[in-house]
Amino acid sequence: MKRKFANRQLHVFLCILVVMMMALVTAGCNGSKNDAAKDSGKAESTEADGNVLGEGNTQFTFTVVDGENKETKFEIHTDKTTVGEALTELDLIAGEQGDYGLYVKTVNGVTVDFDKDGAYWAFYVGDEYAATGVDSTEIEEGATYSFKVEKQ
Repeated sequence: MKRKFANRQLHVFLCILVVMMMALVTAGCNGSKNDAAKDSGKAESTEADGNVLGEGNTQFTFTVVDGENKETKFEIHTDKTTVGEALTELDLIAGEQGDYGLYVKTVNGVTVDFDKDGAYWAFYVGDEYAATGVDSTEIEEGATYSFKVEKQ
């Protein structure tokens, strides 16, 4: 009788041990993934880094890549028709009106000065350099737009 009880306890203990080992291995794999992302210099991709801004029926993703390659993502909700209108309304971009539309100098609080060091904010639609200015680019539901600091 004692032996049967001891065997049962041993089986329960081994089951608990196996479950704990599986949990540790799973946590270790996830930790390695995060460490690899940190080591590569890129943050692990998240939908919008928890930055959801605005109100409206149209949604798009807005990404900012600053001069130090730090990437910040936003999920934008708006009823505006152009990307420039939506981002200006949320104080995410600022600049000066020029012959070709809005010349963006500040994005997400970061100002770059072309005259000082040749850096400027480049506007992208998806992964492509935009063919139109931010203030004339119509919003497409679910699209991704970004500004990246580039140097000439």
